[in-house]
Amino acid sequence: MRATKAGKRTRIRPGDRGLIDETGFEVGSGNVFADIGFKDSEERLAKSRLAGKINEIIEKNGWDQATAAAELGTHQPVISALKRGRLRSITYDRLVNWLVMLGWSVEIKLAKSARPHVAVAVAR
Repeated sequence: MRATKAGKRTRIRPGDRGLIDETGFEVGSGNVFADIGFKDSEERLAKSRLAGKINEIIEKNGWDQATAAAELGTHQPVISALKRGRLRSITYDRLVNWLVMLGWSVEIKLAKSARPHVAVAVAR
């Protein structure tokens, strides 16, 4: 919510534009990939959330890339790609399996939808 000059509050919605200290801004949708215009934006966001959690765990454990690779049963260059967000060659399957190996449960929910999409929620 934001206050207007008249003191009324209006909802801020994706696509709203404004100025703060003479700097223009636009409110994003919550999915940067959609905002940029990728057709597979929901899949990219889901994959990036899984990868983000794995990177967070690697950092928390203080592992370098070689140690993380050994722990996850892969090679250091794959971990390098993961750390840099280059996920094209890393499948959902692999990301989910790594999370399970790291002690996390992964739930996949299916539901009929008027607007089919992919969503991943990651617990902190």
